[in-house]
Amino acid sequence: MADLNRVMLIGRLTRDAELKYTSGGMAVCKFSIAVNKFRKNGDQRVEEANFFDIVLWGRSGEALNQYLIKGKQVAVDGELHQNRWEQDGQPRSKIEIIATNVQLLGGSSGGNYSGGGYSSSQPMKPQSSPEDGWQRNNEQKPRDYQEMDSSPDSDFPDDIPF
Repeated sequence: MADLNRVMLIGRLTRDAELKYTSGGMAVCKFSIAVNKFRKNGDQRVEEANFFDIVLWGRSGEALNQYLIKGKQVAVDGELHQNRWEQDGQPRSKIEIIATNVQLLGGSSGGNYSGGGYSSSQPMKPQSSPEDGWQRNNEQKPRDYQEMDSSPDSDFPDDIPF
């Protein structure tokens, strides 16, 4: 069985994101989120918060930095990464989430931006097209996809119905 390292979280930013650049010019956007959890303690319902540090590399971080403000709700997809170092002779470590996809959720308090996301990896080409699924299930294709059949050079239409 293969190993798997994947994390999916939805939470709120605890502070505004910080955008910095490495000496090689690569953008690094860092922020943290709080994920709330409710549990019962006797007859009472108690809220607990877990805090996670997120790192978003490259153009994704540059593009989303301005929208990653304290209190904003986001969905993060990524992988765990453990940094290890020694400080004052003591071994130290910190676990961060290296984000591969960040999705902004809900509206912003200051403008009309209603959400969106950005992936730091190239989108993968689907192995089967939507038409294959409809043909397999013997269902009639929606009208929007019938128009798409006329341009075989394009993998996706300009108007995606979802």
